[in-house]
Amino acid sequence: MTTETVARVGAELADEIGFDQVTPSAVARRCGVKVASLYSHVAGGQDLRVRIALLALDELAGRAAEALAGRSGRDALVAFANVYRDYALAHPGRWAAAQLRLDRETAAGSGALRLSQMTRALLRGYNLPEAEQVHAVRLLGSVFNGWVSLEAGGGFSHSAPDPSESWTRALDGLDALLRDW
Repeated sequence: MTTETVARVGAELADEIGFDQVTPSAVARRCGVKVASLYSHVAGGQDLRVRIALLALDELAGRAAEALAGRSGRDALVAFANVYRDYALAHPGRWAAAQLRLDRETAAGSGALRLSQMTRALLRGYNLPEAEQVHAVRLLGSVFNGWVSLEAGGGFSHSAPDPSESWTRALDGLDALLRDW
């Protein structure tokens, strides 16, 4: 068993039972070891949660980098947004973990920094002045996170049209807004 294995098992468990339900005891049971054995790899519950968050952020950043390669403008925006949406729907526990507030030092060496850099690179394709980029980053984060939260919670399941159609419209709106910022 390694620290990486513990984080991966915790992430898998988070997807199954929810990030808030993942504890060192639950991970130890899944690994077939005593809790004391787990503590040689993680310092406690908060350390476990941070490691799961870092794993999720790294996975998300890797997928985003692949999706963005060679794209700009609307194509990059759609690819980036779809990575967020697809990841959140496929890995709800990891998605919740990725929302964990990290201290600056921890975040600086993680997928969080890579995602931030990719978001800014995406925005450069819209020629946004650097001073405006923080506002646009916050807007994109709000739309992506808000949409995913509503969709994952079943907020769009009781009405037509299909949520994918509305998602496309939302991305079209963001594209238009970013072009005319």
